[in-house]
Amino acid sequence: MADELSSPTYPTGLRLEGKKVIVVGGGHVAQRRIPSLIAAGAHVVVIAPNVTPAVEGMAAEITWLARTFQPADLDDAWYVVAATDDHAVNAAVAAAAEVRRIFCVRSDSAAGSTAWTPSVGRHDNVTVAVWGNQDPRRSVAVRDEVVEGLRNGSIAAPHHRDRAAGVVLVGGGPGDPELISIAGRKALLEADVVVADRLAPRELLAELPADVEVIDVAKLPRGRSAQQDYINKVIVDAALAGKRVVRFKGGDNFVFGRGYEEVIACREAGVPVTVIPGLTSSVTVPGLVGIPVTHRGVTHEFTVISGHLPPDHPESLVNWPAVAQMQGTLVLMMAVENAPAIAKTLLVARRPTTPVAVICDGSMPTERVVLSTLGTLAEDMTANGVRPPAIIVIGDVVAVAHPEHFA
Repeated sequence: MADELSSPTYPTGLRLEGKKVIVVGGGHVAQRRIPSLIAAGAHVVVIAPNVTPAVEGMAAEITWLARTFQPADLDDAWYVVAATDDHAVNAAVAAAAEVRRIFCVRSDSAAGSTAWTPSVGRHDNVTVAVWGNQDPRRSVAVRDEVVEGLRNGSIAAPHHRDRAAGVVLVGGGPGDPELISIAGRKALLEADVVVADRLAPRELLAELPADVEVIDVAKLPRGRSAQQDYINKVIVDAALAGKRVVRFKGGDNFVFGRGYEEVIACREAGVPVTVIPGLTSSVTVPGLVGIPVTHRGVTHEFTVISGHLPPDHPESLVNWPAVAQMQGTLVLMMAVENAPAIAKTLLVARRPTTPVAVICDGSMPTERVVLSTLGTLAEDMTANGVRPPAIIVIGDVVAVAHPEHFA
């Protein structure tokens, strides 16, 4: 086996856009690999009887065949990843790929693979790929040094990793992996355990060393979810076991992220906890599509509201009649389902022609903007098939960004 692993390899870059790629398995290894394949434009087909909630959350971007692997599944494929926890299944996938002359990555056997997945980093249109012959932490360390050298102009920049036990809450930003802070990325690479949300920048999970434990606590709209008490227990128990834990969230930890509940849980358990803020989607997503949440002479305030409850819900803490009287910008988060009811409430005091922008999949390759008005919002969202995640911006700042549409 040592000879096989030390045999010469031929580095190359695969252009997979529009090409069929098979991922056999729906567990945490597959969960790490799939986002990078989607980002490369591949037509990803996942074959697994069961998948993690995070993989299920990618259903609109992949084809999921909920069954066991069959050799014919590789017909017309260009690349295959065998990522099950069954050695025999992975071996069968590799054998079927060999017959069809398809390169195969096996998650359980480097020697049984015809291709290896490197540690990948990117900066300014440069891709750095490193593999270290079954030494993932060395691969990641070399990759990090090169990428950091590209960022600061010096390739020789030694890092001293902080591996002390404790919890770090990392806000990952709106979704684009380039929009996480340098401190947040560094914290990920220092982790022993990463506890990740569905909306955290998932492509960054593929950059982690293979020995980093990734715990999926995805929360799907109206689907499977991990309860907050369970999440608190997971991060506290891992830290008390001497692990360096990163709680990886989308957006910012404290903007409708329940991050401070996790801070309280850590403090009560005597676990050291630090916070690395993230770019909140409520401001960055509108900004990325050119919509300012404030503009001189147009509005002097903006209000961010969680729309996960309708205005008439007994548990709602929002004074919606007062909100309707406000003249500034409203930014609604988690409001796709309740947007029609919210619009109806706002129409009591706001004009029906009030401009509205619905920003779907903000910062991601599938990003799109649906322009509407308060009076036609419900119909326009239905006609355009709006689904979460989406940020809804209400106010004249939308017309500032799109004067031709609201002339």
